[in-house]
Amino acid sequence: MTEIDPQRSALVLVDLMERIVALPLAPHSGDEVAGRAMELARAFRKAGAPVVAVRVERPGPAEQPPGSGLLPGVAEPGDIEIVKRAVGAFHGTDLDERLRGLGVRTLVLAGIATNLGVESTARAAADHGYELVFVEDAMSAMTAEEHRASVTLDMPRLGTVVKTESLSMGAP
Repeated sequence: MTEIDPQRSALVLVDLMERIVALPLAPHSGDEVAGRAMELARAFRKAGAPVVAVRVERPGPAEQPPGSGLLPGVAEPGDIEIVKRAVGAFHGTDLDERLRGLGVRTLVLAGIATNLGVESTARAAADHGYELVFVEDAMSAMTAEEHRASVTLDMPRLGTVVKTESLSMGAP
């Protein structure tokens, strides 16, 4: 069991957008990832810990393809919403400043794609000094091989890889 300190941790959900969740993903479907991510978000909110919903946007709103919004329920009032224009959520955004302002030191990451948006966000987070927890079954990639490479080779070098059911929220 991995215990999360809600006073020092935030959940970061990467690219849980309608058009991305609908892609053919592996090893977990977009619906499976979204369901587990929303379960995590409910637990974080209940414990009083921040939830960050990240979505990608092209430079001009007119260029946004259909389904570019977050899935309903991913971001709720009081959550932090980050619009990124790069692969990761830190470059060109105020994510680091907002997290530091809340005293966050640990990021729990989930989303799509494991080896792209999630891993890129994680690498930048590590460079910023955050401790990282990756929820393996709350993320997925275009192929099972890409997902497996990230969660078995890269992510363990940056933090701890866990399953949804092995996370526990500590007392606030």
